[in-house]
Amino acid sequence: MQHGTTTRAVALTRYLPVTEPDAFIDMELPVSGPTGHDILVEVKAIAVNPVDTKIRAPKDKIEETPRVLGWDASGIVSAVGPDVTLFKPGDAVYYAGDITRPGTNQQYQLVDERIVGRKPTTLSYAEATALPLTTITAYEAMFDRLGIDRDGADAGQSILMIGGAGGVGSIAIQLAKRAGLTVIASASRPETIGWVKELGADHTVNHREDMVAQTRALGFQHVDHIAIFNDMRHWDAAVELIRPQGGIVSIDDTDLPMPMAGMKTKAAALHWEFMFARAMHQTPDMIEQHNLLSFVANEIDAGRIRTTVSEVLSPINAENLRKAHAAIEAGDAKGKIVLERF
Repeated sequence: MQHGTTTRAVALTRYLPVTEPDAFIDMELPVSGPTGHDILVEVKAIAVNPVDTKIRAPKDKIEETPRVLGWDASGIVSAVGPDVTLFKPGDAVYYAGDITRPGTNQQYQLVDERIVGRKPTTLSYAEATALPLTTITAYEAMFDRLGIDRDGADAGQSILMIGGAGGVGSIAIQLAKRAGLTVIASASRPETIGWVKELGADHTVNHREDMVAQTRALGFQHVDHIAIFNDMRHWDAAVELIRPQGGIVSIDDTDLPMPMAGMKTKAAALHWEFMFARAMHQTPDMIEQHNLLSFVANEIDAGRIRTTVSEVLSPINAENLRKAHAAIEAGDAKGKIVLERF
């Protein structure tokens, strides 16, 4: 597939409220051929995540070169660098990319092959693109950080997922059930409670009410693992509920106080999950993201895991990207919002 020297893109030069017409701008940007381990992907669909809205949040900074956001894509490999061994032109792929490089909101994007997986064959591009960032986050949080066995050696253990209905929770519930865990998912509205149950949660609690009392009423004095997938306001409840020598993982950085005395006396562990860490620091095990995305693609194609897409907008342009960002900022997204076709 031939590509030119420019790519259609949705970019920004100023950090504006999403209501401003110039919060995103449709433009043409230069694109170069792939070198090293890079592949050039013709992007077919993108998804929007809370990280996009955090990075776009209003501030005084002005970008000299237009900045492309976006950390979820699926598409077709258009060209490969000389060191590439995992993919060839024409392959269908899905990935989240690298926060230190231009994002997915462009028609042609360079990305390192080691953080790219083969697209699930049973999903459309729109369905597949809902998955990479949240899948990597959920997988790393549970299996790499908390040390839960992916394949069932820890079956029967319990996990509390605080914020179960969002993008990360939606895939984490499915991965945890596949690993044989008992899943308690927090959700606060009838539609999100229905959603987490549909995905396989064994129990639900409401994170807007007393989670400790609710969890204990379910018969759990303590839980084996806790994943904080929304925000750290729930820290004290998590410390109270984690079992002695258990582990808490969080994907949310915080300025809130995090008293540690209860963690110390329980000899409990705190883990941070940041799915960009491997690419950002070029860790020796970067290829684990390729491996886990390919593992999940196999699980999807076998019918054991489903996509978490909840809304698809078309085409990929500034207007639709503003709509998607507004929905996420309103805090009522269930599953994932996807944009397809340039």
